[in-house]
Amino acid sequence: MQRAAVIQMCSGPDIAANLASAQSLLEEAAEAGAGLAVLPENFSFLGRSETDRIAVAESFGDGPAQAFLGVAARELGMWIVGGTIPVLDPGEDRPHAASILFDPRGRAVARYDKLHLFDVALPGVDEGYRESAGTAPGQRAVVADTPLGRLGLAVCYDVRFPELFRSMGASGLDVVALPVAFTVPTGRAHWELLVRARAVDNLAFVLAAAQWGEHPGGRRTWGDSMIVDHWGTVVARRREGVGVVVADLDHAAQQAARSRFPVLTHRRGPEVLTAPAENKT
Repeated sequence: MQRAAVIQMCSGPDIAANLASAQSLLEEAAEAGAGLAVLPENFSFLGRSETDRIAVAESFGDGPAQAFLGVAARELGMWIVGGTIPVLDPGEDRPHAASILFDPRGRAVARYDKLHLFDVALPGVDEGYRESAGTAPGQRAVVADTPLGRLGLAVCYDVRFPELFRSMGASGLDVVALPVAFTVPTGRAHWELLVRARAVDNLAFVLAAAQWGEHPGGRRTWGDSMIVDHWGTVVARRREGVGVVVADLDHAAQQAARSRFPVLTHRRGPEVLTAPAENKT
């Protein structure tokens, strides 16, 4: 078995303070024997508004958050999924929400830009978001080889789109890293359901690292960071507070389940037949 960790934070607009908190939590994960740790969405910066991230965006391969992750991965000897960082590419006016995977040598070996942006008004409450005001959407799914298996990268709102996870599964998918900053209303209603469903859909482990608590600007996040196994069982979780969740990933049990219950080989893409409307004349 190999051990993984998910980290729960309460980030704000102070980048230095956020990185100091992340350092302490990553050290705790390493001391617990984790070979891979996942930080939450917006771990390095969570501003008061959606557009605040534009001012602190980094170029890919440069900037304080990426430098921090490279050093931490190398010094702790572990793989790190860097939650999300605002990364601005040349010629663009909005940064991407980039989830970057660092190996134990401190190298950025994979980058995923969040595909689905949270532009919603929440039902039943006076709360809405327009993430696209300060973030550009990504264009492709990403899966990377790691010692913990084929690791798929997804972010927060992506969890509502099972086709993304199916597309990653087509190239092989053993584990999903899912950094999030779920709202309280949607977290209460759907969070655990969605995470466990994506695990069951793909017979894959899901490492869900969350923001928790109250943030500047009045935003509140749900927390409940968890590690879910291939059968949809929550094997470890932290509902509230800042901290680290650690669990061993039983790949032997995963492979046995995939062999005995080969749902992944049974997938079919049927043609959709649209029935004619009833003739009411």
